[in-house]
Amino acid sequence: MTQNTPLPPCHLRITSDVRQRVLSAAQLKARGVSAAQAAGRCGTGGPWQQPLPGVYVLHPGPLSGRERLRSALLHAGRTAVAGRRAVPRRSAGTDPAYGEAVVTGLAALSLHGFAAAPPAVSLDRIDVLVPRVRRLRSVRYVRLMRTSELPEPELLDGLPVAPVARALADAVAGLADAFAVRRLLTEAVREGHCEPAVVVGELNRAKVLGRPQVVNAVDSLLAESRASAEDRLYGLVREHGLPEPLWNVDLRLPGGPHLGGVDAYWPEEAVALELDTGAPRYGRTGGDRRQEEHEARWSGYAARREHLERLGVTVVHLSPGKLRDALEQQAVVVRTALMAAAAREPAAHVVILPR
Repeated sequence: MTQNTPLPPCHLRITSDVRQRVLSAAQLKARGVSAAQAAGRCGTGGPWQQPLPGVYVLHPGPLSGRERLRSALLHAGRTAVAGRRAVPRRSAGTDPAYGEAVVTGLAALSLHGFAAAPPAVSLDRIDVLVPRVRRLRSVRYVRLMRTSELPEPELLDGLPVAPVARALADAVAGLADAFAVRRLLTEAVREGHCEPAVVVGELNRAKVLGRPQVVNAVDSLLAESRASAEDRLYGLVREHGLPEPLWNVDLRLPGGPHLGGVDAYWPEEAVALELDTGAPRYGRTGGDRRQEEHEARWSGYAARREHLERLGVTVVHLSPGKLRDALEQQAVVVRTALMAAAAREPAAHVVILPR
């Protein structure tokens, strides 16, 4: 049965394809089923049901997780102006009837494979992003979240889904349970879904970074991210046969100013290594002050690096993500910096102190 083949209601039966079991009123009409016919089959004891306005499920039993998700998207994708079709912004494989609707929150995280996110079938609410100009209301198990910043969705199992960081921020915005927030944030970074800085940026955009349960979870997240990155750095040095550096030391000029701490330092080659595990922190102070503190922090990092390099010290920055996903490539970066030391002018003498 093709999508546009008109058939009487008795010929529309349950199939293995959820797209043929859950249909909008417009899709039924295209198949020759009028609104009155559809309503008649949804009566008491009827073979169909209408879980949401304008959406029909062609069987009477409980909805599966996929059916709940598709019905939510079909409801959210209903045209804003009668008689006009929504203009899809989706890639091939997405039903145009979804319009610009995007699954987000816990339902999206479940689709991304989060163990800490309940499956869609058990969620009391499915969050769906829609353009701010839409005037549809949240209803039953669907919460419509109007936004002027629709993310570019990922296509998961044929459904438009918000990227992990956006879905995470939208989920956290609706959670008061500190333990649940911590589990979600920790899994996002530990399982490699996204970097801490990206997570913190989205939490800031959602204006939830200042909530106590989020502050505590982010503190734990950043500490765990750094510990994992340090473990990978130790493995990089030892597994790839690099010279053993001095770990976690402070550098300063003899009798002069403090140059800052580094995660590893090779004194003979004058190569310093720093892990980029810091993430912008917002939400604890006012808007202008937050931005000023953020800019001051990163300006300080840049100034310190420039100072070290003027002294002849090569500074290598490695991110936790690159250590996780491309360890061998990062070993080459460090080895190249160490080998290049022989061709450089000798660095200024620095005092090395334990940190």
